[in-house]
Amino acid sequence: MTVNFGAMSIAQLSSLLQTGKADPVEVTDAVFDAIDAYPDKAVFVSLLRDRARREAQAASTRIREGRSLGLLDGIPIAWKDLFDIEGLATTAGSSVLSSATPATADARVVDLLNQAGMVAIGRTNMSEFAFSGIGINPTYGTPHNPCSRDVPRIPGGSSSGAGVAVAANLVPVAMGTDTGGSVRIPAALNGLVGYKATRGRHAMDGVFPLSKSLDSLGPLCRTVQDAAWIDAAMQGLAPSHIQRHALAALDIVVPTNVVFDTAEPGVVAAFEAALARLEQAGARVTRIVMPAFEQILDVMAKYGPLVTAEAYVLHRERLAGPEAARMDQRVVARTRLGEKTTLSSYLAILEARDRLIRQSDALIGDRLVAFPTVAHVAPPIDPLLADDQAFFAMNVKTLANTAIGNFLDWCGVSIPCGTGEAGMPVGFLLSAPARHDDRLLAVAMAAEEIIRG
Repeated sequence: MTVNFGAMSIAQLSSLLQTGKADPVEVTDAVFDAIDAYPDKAVFVSLLRDRARREAQAASTRIREGRSLGLLDGIPIAWKDLFDIEGLATTAGSSVLSSATPATADARVVDLLNQAGMVAIGRTNMSEFAFSGIGINPTYGTPHNPCSRDVPRIPGGSSSGAGVAVAANLVPVAMGTDTGGSVRIPAALNGLVGYKATRGRHAMDGVFPLSKSLDSLGPLCRTVQDAAWIDAAMQGLAPSHIQRHALAALDIVVPTNVVFDTAEPGVVAAFEAALARLEQAGARVTRIVMPAFEQILDVMAKYGPLVTAEAYVLHRERLAGPEAARMDQRVVARTRLGEKTTLSSYLAILEARDRLIRQSDALIGDRLVAFPTVAHVAPPIDPLLADDQAFFAMNVKTLANTAIGNFLDWCGVSIPCGTGEAGMPVGFLLSAPARHDDRLLAVAMAAEEIIRG
């Protein structure tokens, strides 16, 4: 009987590896066999077969000789195509970087997880330059959401391949980045756990940027405990420092404005059912207006989005040259909007951001914030390929809820809470102010089973 190691949680697989019931080399070979057999070839942009085999063999030897590096030793992981891998060009989902100079070293977090014994399987596909919440990539193809049983549906972006790699049971965990929702969106749309850390919690060395004021990192995986273990290793810590939170002491704020404005009935129903289960378990729920949410929209309408301004600065030379013709023209059009943001407008955005962070943090206090991760389930791909206006409208709608957390510098965890239209997954987003990651993860671990129902 063939064991599907990629369908396991990190904790399940770790138990097999650490007790000798499975071998890291066996696991790694099985993962590559599953990837080779999977019909959707748009999930990965590169595979690291030789490196992975070496790392798996080293883990096998350590565990067999009683020198295990810990709970993550021998666990396979996939990396988004934004993380430097020694010897490879970091292409950021774009053909214009295919001839870039290969990285001379791994990104810092890649190195830290390698030191914990994890096995690097390959790099996953993504929205070009991470600039879309939908996950469509005209160059490398668009991974199809494996949860769909009717028509091809979007995977969510920009960490599209990361979400599909885990949801399709190819790997137990994949690493993403999150600038406006790029971890939490594909997690929600693919029925996974996605953790966005506080910006700056993890080292960004060797990670291709989009917006340095907003960029953060985080894993897509099967359980909150898995996310907590990965988070610890990304900081060079042992994976057991997070203690579960008592649900009876859980105090949740549910905003009544903005985040439900375009929500599908099925999404609202799944979210409210999970919220009711939490209340029955002893959590206290308070519904309030969050004035900062409307004010964020006002700031963007007046000055332009912060992400667009910083993305334009990053890519302005590329957009002015011949490379622009080889890029996804929707990414080009959106990035060029940043040219309209003047220095005075940019500074006004930063000033407003500081004010709104202080305002919202004071209003929240020690409570957590909960609302649907995405206001809709994963829509079909084809209509978005055929119509630019439909694409841009869906992109705005997809990013609407999660981008609030990036602007306010929150950390967040998306947990599956049921299904909506066409039986597609719905995500329940728990968020906390910056640097409250440990408390957020502790609460999310305790609440996960109840949220899932």
